[in-house]
Amino acid sequence: MFSAWNRRDWPPEERAAAELQGFAVDKTFFSSLKGILLETELDFLRCLSAIIIFLVVSFAAVTSREGAAIAAFVFGIILVSVFAYDAFKIYRTEMAPRATQGNQQ
Repeated sequence: MFSAWNRRDWPPEERAAAELQGFAVDKTFFSSLKGILLETELDFLRCLSAIIIFLVVSFAAVTSREGAAIAAFVFGIILVSVFAYDAFKIYRTEMAPRATQGNQQ
């Protein structure tokens, strides 16, 4: 790894390329088994965090007892059920079969 002092003497185009090299995406990683599992786990965590956030916001909105707040509560509960179903399908189709395959080997 070059230090900042060495890069200062480089031409501007090489300096920019060296700075952006850390942001390069390795596409072979995302097509490997580890990359697929990482993507699946992140999708699952996204669903769980959305469930928690929508539940908290829905119950906070319904405390004001206005018509729009009750509509927001109902909409939030519908979204929670959609995200819960999505998390269930992700877990059942992508995470659970790999866990059972790992135990058999």
